[in-house]
Amino acid sequence: MCRGERAKPTMKTSVAIYPGTFDPVTNGHLDLIGRGEKMFDRLIVAVLKNVDKEPLFTLPERIEMLREVTKQWDAVEVDVFDGLLVEYARKRGAGVILRGIRAVSDYEYELQMALMNRKLEPRLETVFMLPGESYSYLSAKLVREIAQLGGPLTGLVPTVVEQRLRSKVS
Repeated sequence: MCRGERAKPTMKTSVAIYPGTFDPVTNGHLDLIGRGEKMFDRLIVAVLKNVDKEPLFTLPERIEMLREVTKQWDAVEVDVFDGLLVEYARKRGAGVILRGIRAVSDYEYELQMALMNRKLEPRLETVFMLPGESYSYLSAKLVREIAQLGGPLTGLVPTVVEQRLRSKVS
């Protein structure tokens, strides 16, 4: 490189995990996935296999929908995990947990989780991202409720997810 030339800055730094139940995946989730994919070499969207919750969609259905709506990003992988997130992160060689924060109430919960994860694995960092303004009110729980009541889902979820939601709740 010649004197005075600058290397192109790159934001990609490592492997990150974006964990969640994604029941269903929303446009807010996709907003974070798209922006997270630009920041990390690999972004693993990890679907939590939680036996304590009764999701609307089965685990295979959620994985299939996520793979469909993230196929545009080569650096995004969809996977499943159960147990401790820090153990999964170690197994996958991830150094970052990506989490979305919509409101102060989210922050309080997420901060507690991030601090516990740091206690269990000091090398694991948590990165909080705010959703785009148009998704700051959006949650999978609200989407499920709107769908169950027959309300409009336009702009809340990808078309393929809307179709599956309508089929599921009818």
